[in-house]
Amino acid sequence: QVQLVESGGGLVQPGGSLRLSCAASTTIFSINVIGWYRQTPGKQREFVAIITRGGDTNYADSVKGRFTISVDNAKNTIYLQMNSLKSEDTAVYYCNAAIPPNDYWGQGTQVTVSS
Repeated sequence: QVQLVESGGGLVQPGGSLRLSCAASTTIFSINVIGWYRQTPGKQREFVAIITRGGDTNYADSVKGRFTISVDNAKNTIYLQMNSLKSEDTAVYYCNAAIPPNDYWGQGTQVTVSS
């Protein structure tokens, strides 16, 4: 069983930055793919960014150039640096770890972008 704990959410003005963290209870290297997803009320959870064990990254078009996913293997922590935030980035952000055949999710952290 893998536990993921997100932190770093909060209220930020449009154009501002936040860094989300996701602490994993297992070594990052054992995880095939780690990612961030987000969800707003009444909508499906959507993909934001992923990073593979090999270091390859992929981003949703809506965040490309503004968000950066990274890992710190020594701390077993995954980060999502979010810059130039927009009101449409407001959502609950979830960390996900894929270790086949299982899929693990954190409890989520709220990000609100508003003036």
